[in-house]
Amino acid sequence: MTRFPNTACLMMTAATAALLTLPAHAEMSDGKIKIGVLNDQTGVYSALGGTGSLEAAKMAAEEFGGKIGDTPIEVVGADHQNKADIGSNIARQWYDRDQVDAIMDLTTSSVALAVQAISVEKKKITMITGGGTTELTGKACSPYGFHWAYDTHALAVSTGGALVEAGGDSWFFLTADYAFGYSLEENTTKTVDAKGGKVLGTVRFPIGATDYSAFLLQAQASGAKVVGLASAGMDTQNQIKQAAEFGITAGGQNLAGLLLMITDVHGLGLEAAQGLYLTESYYWDRNDASREFAAKYEARTGAKPSMVQAATYSAARQYLKAVEAAGTDETEAVAAKLHEMPVQDAFAENGKVQANGRMVSDVYLMQVKTPAESTGEWDLAKIISTTPGDVAYLPAAESGCPLVK
Repeated sequence: MTRFPNTACLMMTAATAALLTLPAHAEMSDGKIKIGVLNDQTGVYSALGGTGSLEAAKMAAEEFGGKIGDTPIEVVGADHQNKADIGSNIARQWYDRDQVDAIMDLTTSSVALAVQAISVEKKKITMITGGGTTELTGKACSPYGFHWAYDTHALAVSTGGALVEAGGDSWFFLTADYAFGYSLEENTTKTVDAKGGKVLGTVRFPIGATDYSAFLLQAQASGAKVVGLASAGMDTQNQIKQAAEFGITAGGQNLAGLLLMITDVHGLGLEAAQGLYLTESYYWDRNDASREFAAKYEARTGAKPSMVQAATYSAARQYLKAVEAAGTDETEAVAAKLHEMPVQDAFAENGKVQANGRMVSDVYLMQVKTPAESTGEWDLAKIISTTPGDVAYLPAAESGCPLVK
C-alpha cells in the first residue's frame, strides 16, 4: 500500500522554507526611513552644501515616490555650525530620540570624524560628501561609514600634480587649522615631493578668518611659485580676493585653490577667478545626465549644484536603493548592499565602494573660463583632463583602515 505524505506537513515544510529565504529583519524600523543632512547652513561652507544639500537629498527621496513599499521616507536637516561638539550633540539626539537611520553631508572634517565615531557606537550609517580628510576611510574608518564626493588625496593628485608638472615646483601653504586643512596639506606635500618639487613653508589660519594679510605676506616673501590654499568655501574666496589686492599673482606667483568649487567661482566672478585650476568629481555641464539633474536642481533652488550637493543627492539615492534591495533599513544589511552595489547616476558613472568605505569614481581637472569664453551665468569652467578613480584615490589596502585585510 502506497503511503502519501501528510498534506499539513508538506504545507508547514514549504512555509518554513519560504521564511528561510526572506532577508533577515525584512522590515523597516520605527515605521519610516529617515535621513538626516547635517552640515554648515549659515557659515563659510553654506554655499557649497548647506540647505542645497538638504534639497538634493529630498530630490532623491522624491524619485522613490517618497516611500519604499509602504514605508515613508523622511529627510531632515540641521546646522552643525562647523563645531564638532554641536554636530555630535545633534547626531546623538537624532539617533537616540528622533529615529534617524543615516546621516549625510557632514561638511567640515572635524565634525565628520566626530559624527562617524558616534555612528559606529550607535551602529548607524554615515555617508560623507562634505568632509574631505582621508582619515575617514583610513585609521578612523567605519564598517558603516562611506566617503562619497572627494577626499584630500584625490585633490592633491589632480590639482597639485598638474601644477607641479606645469612648472610649479616650489610651494607655500595657507592651511585651515583643522583636520581637513592638515590632510590636504599633507597629501599635496607628498605629491609635490614625489614629482621633485619642494615645500618652502606653511602657515595656519582659523576657520572663518576675515583678514589674511599677515598670512599672504608670508607666502609672498617665501618666493614660492605656487601658493597652495588648503581651505574651502568663503575662506578660499577671501584669500583669492585679498591675494589680488597684494599683487601676488601680478608678481608672478600662482594661486592653487586646492578645494575650489563652482559655487566659489560663481561667488568670486570670472574676472577674479579666471585661469584658476580646480578638481571636482562632478560638474553640471559634463554630460546629459549631469545637465538633466542640474536643470531640475536649479529649477528648485535657483542655482546649479556644487559637487557636494550633487554627491549628497547620489549618496541619498544609493542609500535608498540599498534599503530597497535589502528589504530592511537594518544597518548591517544596508551597509552590505552599499558595498556591493555599483554607483550609476548623474553624479558618478561606474562608481564602486572599496572595503574601507571609499566610493571611487573619476575626478576632473578643470580650469576657470575667461569672461570672454563664458556663455552664461553658470558656464564657468572647462574640463582639462580626467583622472580615473583608481588613480585618484588610495587603494583600500594602502589607506590604513584597520577593517581592510
